[in-house]
Amino acid sequence: MKKRNTLFFLCAASVLDAQVISGTIISKNENQPVPYVKIGVAKKTTGTISDGKGNFSIDLTSLDPGQKVKIEVPGYDLYEETVENFKKHDQQKIFLTERPKNIKEIAIRPKKLVDKNWGVNTKTKSVMYFVNPEFDRNKFLGETALEFNARKRSKIKNINLNIASFVSKEPVLMRYSIYSEKNGFPDKNILDEEITVELTEDMIKDGTYTLDVNDRNIWVQGRFFVGIQFLKAFEGRIKISAALFRTGFLREFYGDWQKMSIAAPAINIDVKMDKNGKDTGEDDRGYTDDSQEWLRDNSKNIEEASQSIYGKNETAGHYLALKDTDLYYEVYGEGKPLVLLHGNSGSIRDYYQQIPALAKQYKVIVVDTRGQGKSKDTSKRDFTYKLFADDVKALADHLKLDKINIAGWSDGGNTGLEFALKYPEKLNRLVIIGANAFPEGVQDQLMERFTTQMAQLNQMGAADTINERRLLKIMLTEPNISKKDLNRIKSPVLVIAGDKDVIKQDHTEMIARQIPDAEKIIYKDTTHMVPYERPDELNADILKFLEKN
Repeated sequence: MKKRNTLFFLCAASVLDAQVISGTIISKNENQPVPYVKIGVAKKTTGTISDGKGNFSIDLTSLDPGQKVKIEVPGYDLYEETVENFKKHDQQKIFLTERPKNIKEIAIRPKKLVDKNWGVNTKTKSVMYFVNPEFDRNKFLGETALEFNARKRSKIKNINLNIASFVSKEPVLMRYSIYSEKNGFPDKNILDEEITVELTEDMIKDGTYTLDVNDRNIWVQGRFFVGIQFLKAFEGRIKISAALFRTGFLREFYGDWQKMSIAAPAINIDVKMDKNGKDTGEDDRGYTDDSQEWLRDNSKNIEEASQSIYGKNETAGHYLALKDTDLYYEVYGEGKPLVLLHGNSGSIRDYYQQIPALAKQYKVIVVDTRGQGKSKDTSKRDFTYKLFADDVKALADHLKLDKINIAGWSDGGNTGLEFALKYPEKLNRLVIIGANAFPEGVQDQLMERFTTQMAQLNQMGAADTINERRLLKIMLTEPNISKKDLNRIKSPVLVIAGDKDVIKQDHTEMIARQIPDAEKIIYKDTTHMVPYERPDELNADILKFLEKN
């Protein structure tokens, strides 16, 4: 059935100051306030969102009179009015006419529908979008979107959002939108009605909030975008997982969409794809991305690691009391000692695919680095890789080990280099995986992301973010190992990286070149996540290297 409704807009403006317009948005058909409507200026970041009773105020100061005030509500025709005319009316009635729609389900036999999941699935807690209304209100009320590409006609069943952290005692109001594509950017909202959600912590299951939209009959084909927007300020903050170097899109109110190649929000969708439908001939991943694939989605590995015994094995686990920390470690196997050091914000369980293989031939000692995993740090001092190396030395002394082998991944490799310089007499052999000698060795885009994230954390200044700030700062400022320092390392060293690593390849080659007689392995089609992506090859290469005289 076709239906036509109208939306009545009542605006009361001050005669003395027509720059700030205040009013109430009301549905004429239902004679009820319309809450949380976005009101803004076309192509500008100026805007506001009405409150729960439809009330709003918008500051139009210094805007060109010819610019357009814009109001968009899914299912209604677009309303636009010049700034000049918008200011003139003391009481203006603006009618938004509902677009006619025919509700028609496409008849497709169930056997022709195929289940697919498209998008970003990572549940990482080390790369995140921060949603914090106190930090920057404009950006808080902005919108983020992810691009998809449906090769065949598909119906969206669920929209999934991976949330790394949720801190709010009150429900958090969100709006979901589906946009068509034009010139590579989001264009028109294709929904027939608003999708808003009052999100609470108990709605998030295993780090994911799933919105069921199956009954809304949303069919897509070709390129489209899924957008989310937080509509109402709240006390607290939310952190959305994000995939590095995948392309996301951002805009403030009705400003231009901006492409953000540094990271994409962890939005993914469950769809039913018409297997026999017309084919666009494009990529069938359902996700379009033109950015470099330096980091892939390793959510499967993260989930497997979390379900493993490692990092929570009461039989193998021990604590060593040190200054400001109780250093947690686990011991597996017998033989010569091999210490495994994880990367920034990681833990023992990251080596879930290495421990079983290496422990067959070595006494494997896996450590939760200070301030990470179970090794809580009670101080407020900055972290340094030299401090982490001191902890490894203290652990070796505690276990009465004259010499140790070390295999360190990422930050763990940096700690290994510092250990080799400071305690050469304690080191037998060293394996470094995706390590860097100084911050400039990391891809510039990643460092820019860390710099932005650091600024956000510093602005928040919350006591419970001190550990995050310290872990970010160490990557931004350390290590500071010179070529001359590398040349002083006398222990045998194996340098490992992926050809798509976040560590610049020429930097990895420099490290291998400067350390006397160092060996080097670069895995093809591999990112920074070598232990996840190449577990069997890595285990074999580590064992082969350690067995050499």
